[in-house]
Amino acid sequence: MVKPAAPADFYRAENYTAEASVGYLMRRVLLSLTQHTGRRLEPVGLTHAQWAPLFKLKMGSASTVAELARELHMDPGATTRLLDRLEAKGLCRRIRSATDRRVVNVELTPHGETVAQSIPEALSEVMNAHLAGFSKSEWQALKGYLLRMLENGESLRDPPEQG
Repeated sequence: MVKPAAPADFYRAENYTAEASVGYLMRRVLLSLTQHTGRRLEPVGLTHAQWAPLFKLKMGSASTVAELARELHMDPGATTRLLDRLEAKGLCRRIRSATDRRVVNVELTPHGETVAQSIPEALSEVMNAHLAGFSKSEWQALKGYLLRMLENGESLRDPPEQG
């Protein structure tokens, strides 16, 4: 088991400002990505909340309501309401499993397949626009830094056992 690194000491309570924090900046970047992706997918009739489940279904990351909820980090009730809207648009359909009544499968309709095909291009355009001026090595470094932060955050969930 790898021992987590000691916490950094970059921030201090006495001079902490949200605007200068990495978390605040990441949230602003995420909000910008969300807004621009929503605008980019508006012509195909998708909101930000609606493209993600279609993308997960298209990529094979999920095939049931429960899997979608986990993949989207949403509660099952919110996922069901989102699927209601997508079904009303004719983009997907839910099919109860023949072998386990508790399982509800989700699949794209032909129209949903067509719409979902536009999502990777839109995401690529928006991401590339936000990365304008970055070198390939800077882009790779940024991804590495973010992955490290995620790993550090995961280690906070399960404190190491004392022994």
